[in-house]
Amino acid sequence: MKRRLTRRGLIAIIWGAVLLGIGLLLFGRGWLQDEEAFITIDVSAIPMNSAATDHEAPLSYIQWLKSDSITELKQIPADDSAVSIQAYDYAAVSADAVIRRVEDEERSEPVIEWENASGWLEWEIDVSQDGLYELFVDYAPLKGSFASIVRGIQIDGAYPFDEAERIVLDRSWKDGKTPYDKNQIGNEIRPVQQEIAGWRTRQAADYGVSSEPLLWPLTKGRHTIRMTGGREPVAIHALTFAASKPIPSYADYRKTYEGLAGGQDPKWFELFEAERFAAKSAIGIQTQSVAEPYASPDPKGRLVYNTLGGDRWQTAGEWVEWDIAVPEDGLYAIDLKYLQGYNGKANAYRTLTIDGAVPFREMLHYSLKANDNLEIGTIADPDGQPYRFYLTKGTHRLRLIADASTVKPAVIALQQKVKEIAAIDRDIRIITGNYGMGSSMNLDTGRTWEIKTYDPDIDTKLARIIEDLKKIRDYVNGLNQHVTDPTTAISSAVHNLEELLDDVNEIPNKVQLLSDIQASLGTWMKPMESQALQLDYIVVRSPEAKPGLKEPGTWDRIRYSTVNFGRTFFQTYDLKDVNEEDAITVWVQRGRDYVDLLQKQIEQDFTPSTGIKVNVNLMPNPNVLMLGNAAGDQPDVALGVGMEMPVDFAMRGASADLTRFDGFAEVEQRFNPGVMRSYKFDGGTYALPETQSFMALFYRTDVLEQLNLTPPDTWEDVMRMLPTLQDNGKTFFYPAKEFAMPFYQHGTEFYTPDGMNAKLNDNPSITAFKQWTDWFSKYDLPKDVPAFFNHFRFGDIPIGIADFNTYIQLQVAAPEIMGRWKMAPLPGIKQPDGSVARWSMQPTQSAMIMKNSENQERAWTFLQWWTSAGVQAQYANDIESFAGIEYRWNTANIEAMKLLPWPSEDLAVLTEQSRWAKNMPYVPGYYFLGREMDFAWNNTVISRMAPQEALEKSAVSLQREMVRKQEELGFGPETDMHVPPHNKPYEGSAP
Repeated sequence: MKRRLTRRGLIAIIWGAVLLGIGLLLFGRGWLQDEEAFITIDVSAIPMNSAATDHEAPLSYIQWLKSDSITELKQIPADDSAVSIQAYDYAAVSADAVIRRVEDEERSEPVIEWENASGWLEWEIDVSQDGLYELFVDYAPLKGSFASIVRGIQIDGAYPFDEAERIVLDRSWKDGKTPYDKNQIGNEIRPVQQEIAGWRTRQAADYGVSSEPLLWPLTKGRHTIRMTGGREPVAIHALTFAASKPIPSYADYRKTYEGLAGGQDPKWFELFEAERFAAKSAIGIQTQSVAEPYASPDPKGRLVYNTLGGDRWQTAGEWVEWDIAVPEDGLYAIDLKYLQGYNGKANAYRTLTIDGAVPFREMLHYSLKANDNLEIGTIADPDGQPYRFYLTKGTHRLRLIADASTVKPAVIALQQKVKEIAAIDRDIRIITGNYGMGSSMNLDTGRTWEIKTYDPDIDTKLARIIEDLKKIRDYVNGLNQHVTDPTTAISSAVHNLEELLDDVNEIPNKVQLLSDIQASLGTWMKPMESQALQLDYIVVRSPEAKPGLKEPGTWDRIRYSTVNFGRTFFQTYDLKDVNEEDAITVWVQRGRDYVDLLQKQIEQDFTPSTGIKVNVNLMPNPNVLMLGNAAGDQPDVALGVGMEMPVDFAMRGASADLTRFDGFAEVEQRFNPGVMRSYKFDGGTYALPETQSFMALFYRTDVLEQLNLTPPDTWEDVMRMLPTLQDNGKTFFYPAKEFAMPFYQHGTEFYTPDGMNAKLNDNPSITAFKQWTDWFSKYDLPKDVPAFFNHFRFGDIPIGIADFNTYIQLQVAAPEIMGRWKMAPLPGIKQPDGSVARWSMQPTQSAMIMKNSENQERAWTFLQWWTSAGVQAQYANDIESFAGIEYRWNTANIEAMKLLPWPSEDLAVLTEQSRWAKNMPYVPGYYFLGREMDFAWNNTVISRMAPQEALEKSAVSLQREMVRKQEELGFGPETDMHVPPHNKPYEGSAP
């Protein structure tokens, strides 16, 4: 029977069609917009200055190549000319360079060993022809730390370009053991990394600015070549300047090798696991564990390190090599299974070499598009056709090098625009009297300005910056064919600058916007250069081969997750489940690598020498320890706990007093008494320190030299240098909420000697508090600096107080200012005897024994072993070998500290500052101190309350909480907590 279409049904169909059409249109527009090609901007359009700036600082290599100074040298055709220098035949050496001439068997002639990283060496050379030359260095790393070797190259007394000051000579590393060991539950354990020793010849290169080796300008005649110290010791055999050889295009490459291709099996392919690399340049490039369908190999519910890289392989110049073998001569395609989604929609770039050479130009900074999951991609041309690589039968060395050279022009240009914005910011503040970075303290919103009277070109300068920022944004969008987070930030900056340009007379009232723009753009410069990439495997195949390797879909992921869920019912996932009953138990609040290494060191050393077995378990957070103790399920030893926790537990009778164990007095001598202060309570000592952080003064040597300033020794020196900094749009950084330093430097304490009362309203405390708050209210130090590291890199805050983490960041993530910054002891207060008191907290991580442990004597034996100098030094070196300096184990053991790979100059600073360590004692109610000091600071600096009034108000509140806590814990008014005094600098830490 036929159904009749009703009017309502007809209307519904019509509306459905309309809505479907609209939906398809919108989808189509969205799809088209997503796939819309951004205009590709030529790099020559990027606005980069080609003249020296910043007091004649050298140009970046990219700017130098475009400069007029080498125009004639570019026109000279390359030939086979070369100039070789024997390292031992040097003409001059500085007094501070430790140079030793030795006979080398492998090179069969003398070489030099540069045993430190100071000073310089010079050679005289004769050049037969003008030209731009590549530099080859024949060198061998000497025993040092885990960092790459760095040296500078000057020609006739000057660095030709900025990057010449820090030429990296790589070390090479490999896994110390393959396959990896497994722990008791089947999880793999990363091995210690092993350095690949021996001589190697490397071209001087910097993949942050160029995918090809750096070129060096030499004219016909005699020249002086100086190599300057930078980092790490090195042996050098020879330096050679040679004419560069052109790299063919892919079209020429195919013509050369197509006729040589043999008759290889068209179905042949081979899969090479990325984690089974042959060598890598940075110890921090780590294998990673991925659990997802078709990951190779499948971890099957365990921790299996089956990929390589990720955000641990992102710095330009870092490389990894694999040995690949093919059965016949022929042309082969290469596939990568990779994840490249660490930097939004931005491309990542790799330069590919085979047997040490780039096969054709298209393999320079080859782009890998962003994706969301591990996917298989063929190294192919823009049309998707696989590039074909000619390989002879046998084994070859494939290298992938992280390359940021395509985005560096944008970064350099953006840095210049930020400096120009900073100059406008500085000029406006000088005109209006509103000094200090980011300050609105002196802002008079009721005043009107005719700003062009003071700066007639203000609108022209803003318009030029806006147009330049648009060019930078369009260039980066063209590279990525996507809008990215950095370009979004640039667009936002353009919008804000256009708002200021609309009415330049309002700029004085919106001056904070200029600081915000600088901070925003500065935040994104480093991510723009990031080249993170994670590899699962590499496939080498005949171009016609179909390996049939799969990528997971939605159903695959659902099925895989279901299987993994099923495994949880019969697989053991917690090391506690396989603990040995006759062993002591150690809980560690650190990452898995730390725990695995500790377990291995125990098995190799502690257990064989003492016969004591140890179960080591991960402790995800301190709450587990608290809850476990309350439930009677606590370990014998807890490691990696916060500095306050041992005494916090002692107040509740939960941690053991270490002073009652034999040998404690001797063990305590391993540590600074100013650090041990935090572990003492009511006459007992309840923990030992494992690691010890520090605060120090960090300063940019180049910026201070430009401003004719010297590093301050006292706070009076800081205040004297501040006007010069602020007049130049710069400032000094002090962590606003760090209150202990000024108090301790003024010789006062926060508690009375019995620990029962707050001690905040005596004269020294009021003086210290006023100094602390005056830095921000009177001298206008910045109150909120989210990332001092970034401001320090860019030079707008070229000096400040920061901690150990900043030191690591500068070592790892700021290669562009290597050699341009130093550490110094903290500024302090001059004493009557002429010394400078530099007291500061030096936070620690702690090791303690639980009071309810039934194995306390064995636990104490473990702590004696664990905190000894030899064990700490070995552990520190091994853990750093896992991942580089980022994992620096800053041991609290004084003797072990001297055995770590610290540069001698930095170690001297740490040694001096360590003398002035003075950590906080912990008493009932201690947690209120930080809160109340924060309130007092806000009341004084923000609300303008008188300093003494604000401090007294907080002292009353702190005292009230201390009394409440004392009553809760059962401490009467006559109790004496025996807060240990510490008024003299420690003299036992000298090298």
